[in-house]
Amino acid sequence: MEILKFSEEHNKFRQHVRNFVKTKIMPDVEQWTKDKLMPKSMWKVMGEAGLLCPDMPIEYGGKGGDFLHSVIVSEEMIKSGFFGAAPTAHSDIFVPYIAAYAPEDLKQKYLPGCTSGDVITAIAMTEPDAGSDLASMKTTVEEDGDTVVFNGSKIFISNGIVCDLLILAAKDPLEDDPYKAISLYLVEDGTPGFVRGAKLEKMGMHYQDTAELFFTDCRVPMANLIGDKGGGFKMLMDKLQQERLVVSIWAVCAAEYILEKTLEFYKEHAGPGKDVPKSQANQFALVEMATEVKLARIFLDSLLVDHIAGENVVVETSMEKFWATDMVNRLADRCLDIFGMGGSVDSCPIMKMSMDIKASKIYAGTNEIMKTIIAKYMNL
Repeated sequence: MEILKFSEEHNKFRQHVRNFVKTKIMPDVEQWTKDKLMPKSMWKVMGEAGLLCPDMPIEYGGKGGDFLHSVIVSEEMIKSGFFGAAPTAHSDIFVPYIAAYAPEDLKQKYLPGCTSGDVITAIAMTEPDAGSDLASMKTTVEEDGDTVVFNGSKIFISNGIVCDLLILAAKDPLEDDPYKAISLYLVEDGTPGFVRGAKLEKMGMHYQDTAELFFTDCRVPMANLIGDKGGGFKMLMDKLQQERLVVSIWAVCAAEYILEKTLEFYKEHAGPGKDVPKSQANQFALVEMATEVKLARIFLDSLLVDHIAGENVVVETSMEKFWATDMVNRLADRCLDIFGMGGSVDSCPIMKMSMDIKASKIYAGTNEIMKTIIAKYMNL
């Protein structure tokens, strides 16, 4: 069942991405995992190959592609066994804030570097005491002449260690309405008062850094505001449709990868005298998982069609995000059961991916938040 329509140019791009991942990424993934960081030099290699911000307009240094090019990059990375969340989050979640809301001079200044890999981005929303509840954030922004001053901290920031440019969400302490108090600003690496804390240790995605960030009298030009003052909450909400779709792409592709590797293992190792019993229980489990993965893929592809057409599918995207991320975690556990004790060692082809996808239920709003959003639209 073909829902997404890929052109011949898309298919050529897919082959290019597949070859790049095979020759430039996979040979070094194990080392990046040990180092717990993908080197900054790799970002430039990816940029030169056109894998960063592939839908960036030509006037900003891009190739003028569309969102399907971004989908292809995510799919091919994950199908190789490389979760690849850091570069795809940069391209499809972080940079779109600059492309959509920054004034023209900031677009000209930063977007070409975002595409080339010279400028790595991150977005800082989450705080120690304010995760999904953005209205409770405590990081402040106060005006002082033609500058603004930040004080506060952020946590669990993807690309926090390697980022050259940070999209920072902060609250005006003089505004009583928390939903009108948040604004977004660009903060460059090296700005006085901007300090990176520890690189956080995680159960998976070791090649993507996650960090704490601290701001003490951190001063940037007022001109670094993106969008309207006090419009931060609305901008964050407006971009969450695509962010949740991106997380859904990760989840569905990871599920397809895990299922494929498990089927290969089962067909080779199941049977009399072999490692795995060729039982009806295992057969039914694999059939059920294959059905769930197919359903998730069909729903995802239909949402991608609507999203690319500019339609509002916030509710449906929230449904797919919570269902697909729950599904891939459930599927990973069931597949590891089929591998038996072999599923607990590094050589198991799905073990690392099963760890990489654990936090997907939290990204872009927890799955509980997704259900709250859906319940609201259902008038429950």
